[in-house]
Amino acid sequence: MIAFAEDVSGISVSFEFFPPKPEAEDGFWRTIAKLETVAPRFVSVTYGAGGTTRERTLATAARIAQRTGLKPAAHLTCVGASRAEVDATVRDFAAAGVRHIVALRGDPPGGLGNRFTPHPEGYRNAADLVRGIRALGDFEISVSAYPERHPESVSIEEDLAFMADKAEHGATRAISQFFFHNPFFLRLRDRIAARGIGIELVPGILPITSFTRVSEFAAKCGAHIPPALARRFEGLDDDPETRNLVAAMVAAEQVDALRREGVTHFHFYTLNRAELVYAICRVLGLGHLSRAA
Repeated sequence: MIAFAEDVSGISVSFEFFPPKPEAEDGFWRTIAKLETVAPRFVSVTYGAGGTTRERTLATAARIAQRTGLKPAAHLTCVGASRAEVDATVRDFAAAGVRHIVALRGDPPGGLGNRFTPHPEGYRNAADLVRGIRALGDFEISVSAYPERHPESVSIEEDLAFMADKAEHGATRAISQFFFHNPFFLRLRDRIAARGIGIELVPGILPITSFTRVSEFAAKCGAHIPPALARRFEGLDDDPETRNLVAAMVAAEQVDALRREGVTHFHFYTLNRAELVYAICRVLGLGHLSRAA
């Protein structure tokens, strides 16, 4: 049974969006307006593979910074770009009022499963990118974390070594890949603490808007889907009303269980849709805060 505490002090959320295509602009800004009412700590804007959405990422993050009360965080990768090109992008973000960057190595061309080869004049990996960003100014820097091991890593220990390197170079927050089995996240949190890595670990929560689509995402990044979870969504891809009710319940249960383990910040992968995430935030008790203020 879900029984959220009435006192939500100390609980916070953040959201991830991707830059909208021109035909989806109106719907995107309606989503932004709705989710702004729950007062997120920040909202992040993704960066397409190989920098393919660079201009749209910059334009979207800049508009959020200039026309809303939200704090944008721009994703940035080092795939297929020289240091000079990446540094120029960082300066463009700063000029647009974006002072928070989510620094990622990025997937190799062709996606995960292909070998990543750094640009001959580029940053070698995420830790190297963090160091480069830190040298360019006083940015808040977030990075990624993988509760179930990065698909290209040999082990969790290798992941932890990379995490320590990123923290040492200036990253202060690690946002996790989505997961559906909380013990994976909690074990990663314990391992980070045991190694003395000074970084905030934030769980990435993915509400299930389409079980088929989420299954495809999970297969690409190595995220485990418990059989019991799969059974709850059987036959619901063509029944959106019931699926959304089940999805909201599943995500709320996951958040509640993490809260009871002391987690206070939740990062939601919105897929540019407001309904499910907004409903979960209201269950969490956050929907009224900005209006009361």
